[in-house]
Amino acid sequence: MPSLDPLLVDSYDYTLPKELIASSPSEPKDAAKLLVYDRQSGHVTHAFFRDIESFIPPDTTIVLNDTKVIKARIFGEKKSGGKVELLINSPLQNNHFLVYIKGRVKPDTWLYFEQGLSAKVITLNADGTRIVSFYHDNTLLDFEALNVILNRIGHIPLPPYIKREDSAQDEEDYQTLFAKNIGAVAAPTASLHFTKTLFESVKKNYDAHFVTLHVGAGTFKPVECTDIKKHTMHKEFYHIPQKTQTLINSTKPILAVGTTVTRTIEYYAREGKLQGESDLFLHPGNQPIRINHLLTNFHLPKSTLLMLVASFVGIEKALSLYEEAIKNQYRFYSYGDAMLIL
Repeated sequence: MPSLDPLLVDSYDYTLPKELIASSPSEPKDAAKLLVYDRQSGHVTHAFFRDIESFIPPDTTIVLNDTKVIKARIFGEKKSGGKVELLINSPLQNNHFLVYIKGRVKPDTWLYFEQGLSAKVITLNADGTRIVSFYHDNTLLDFEALNVILNRIGHIPLPPYIKREDSAQDEEDYQTLFAKNIGAVAAPTASLHFTKTLFESVKKNYDAHFVTLHVGAGTFKPVECTDIKKHTMHKEFYHIPQKTQTLINSTKPILAVGTTVTRTIEYYAREGKLQGESDLFLHPGNQPIRINHLLTNFHLPKSTLLMLVASFVGIEKALSLYEEAIKNQYRFYSYGDAMLIL
């Protein structure tokens, strides 16, 4: 087999049997499978997530993302009666919001939802996103006020590859144990495997720190250009607390729990900003400079998330590990199994 060009999008393709796409988490959650890859020895171990502490080096500090998923999907209609589905992506300035809308709309179109919530379409962006303002009984809403209404009428924004409606159980399953700061429309899925008992044990045996990165819908956006260096990376708001900054500035080994933590810390390592919007694109041509270990799920073909994994191990090894996971019937994507790269 000829060597793969790590800068070509087609190098990141693989075939996944549909039955390996997880539509719900393992029960209990830490019963998920865990593929452990030791880069130093080249050894692969198959284990369960509940065993993770036996693999993490003892001097490692663990960093997690404490963002909280909002009920970002709402269903409504236009004045004409035409149905619309709206997915909130992120708040903007001046009480504007970046959203996706299923259903044809024009600037100045009004959309109507349950319990007196309405939205006015302001701008149609070329990338398919829309900018809107939300109102409740003619009062302009900020993000906090909107979120109160979303908690009553909104739906958990399950990823597009989960082919079912969201349920009440997803409100628990698609949220981390330590979710705190509202703003994400997708979960930091590597953290979903922790049970309360396991997480308490991890915190007792390792230092644990947090960052906040509000995961946007852009995380599911495929790379569509042939040369991945030409891909425009989506931006996501992040914040790094002082305690975590001190850790990053030290030489202590870090295990990033998820791609969102990785991008946050690596963006800080390059830019030195504790808060802002990260648009860092990690791939084999732009490798990590601070993270030592990565815990992550298994990601979609041709996605920036798979390219991030390849930034740690190379494209050939990444695909080899994915083949190993498929052969061993690992479950993929948000509710699927996990991989630990040491």
